This record gives sequence, structure tokens and C-alpha cells, in this order.
Amino acid sequence: MLLLGGGSQALAAGGGAAARGSGSANASSGGAGISGPAHPRTRSTKSHPTVPGTRAKIIHGIAYAPAAAPIQVQRAIWAGNKIRTKPYIYGGGHGSFNDSGYDCSGSVSYVLHGAGLLSTPMDSSEFMSWDKGGQGHWMTVYTSPAHAFIVIAGIVFDTSHYASTTPGGSGPRWQPESMVRSQLSDGNSYAARHPAGY
Repeated sequence: MLLLGGGSQALAAGGGAAARGSGSANASSGGAGISGPAHPRTRSTKSHPTVPGTRAKIIHGIAYAPAAAPIQVQRAIWAGNKIRTKPYIYGGGHGSFNDSGYDCSGSVSYVLHGAGLLSTPMDSSEFMSWDKGGQGHWMTVYTSPAHAFIVIAGIVFDTSHYASTTPGGSGPRWQPESMVRSQLSDGNSYAARHPAGY
């Protein structure tokens, strides 16, 4: 398990415990646990906004999924858009994926569920041993016993705001990836985890 704390990296012994509801090998991956081809969607819609390429963009607070990303990555981003105006509520998103507000790990759980990669909400401590260790190609969950956030295709979904967000206020919001260094320096020791194949 890769542990990150205070902006420094420390390699610690750890296992890749099996994940609850995580992505795994499938027919499109030849059974190798690698994601299938990108979704063939070529045009952006209001409910499924996309941009060309492999990196997401935040435009007026709305995340646009990269058109060249696997559909699970796109769905995670579109799920985040559905709750990006909700307030922060401690424990929000844990009793049910659909809630009136979300805390940090409830927000991460929601987007992973929207992508079809998580079947049960998890708290930040549970994410410490979720699925695969280290950074993913498309998605990385940074988690500690006290906080969790996710980076998806180059943008951050978090309830702690290190940049101006649209809308303002508390709760899950999209932020630029440049904020990750500040987030990792908040005093928590983070583990980087990712869904298999992403």
C-alpha cells in the first residue's frame, strides 16, 4: 500500500484486499481485469457532457468527461455532477446512495457506484483497503481514516475545498487536479487506491 502524508511518500507493507463491489475481469477485457474500449459516444449532451481527449474539464462547476475515457470513467464524472450542488452532511451517502447531502466518503462512494464499481457505500477507513493499491490510470481514491477524495481523469471531487468552487458552499465539488498537493498536505496520511483496470 502506498501511504502519502504531508506531501511525502512512504512505502508501507500492505495488501490488496478484495474490494466490495469493485470492477474486475470481464468479457471485453479478455478476462484480464483491464477496462474495455472507450464508450463510442461522440457528442456531448446536457446530462452527459464530454470534451475531446483523455482529460476531464470543469466548466462553470460542471465536469465534462473525456470522450476517449472508458464508459465507467465517464459515468463516475456524470454521477458527481448529479450531487455537485448538495451540502456537506456528516454521514451523508452512507445509509443510502441517494441522500440530501454527502460527506467525503459518501461522495466518493456515490461516484464509484454511478460508475458501476461499488455496490455498498463505504467510509474513509474502509477505502484504506479497497480494491487495488496505488494510483490508477483513470481514477485514484486518496483516503485516510479521517478523509477521502477522488481524482478522476485529471479533476478532483472532494468536500474539502482548496480552490474556488462553483457553486460555493459546503459539500462535494469539482476542483482542478493542481489542488491535490494541498489536499495531501492537510496532516492526514493518505493511501492511494484505485479500481482494478482504471
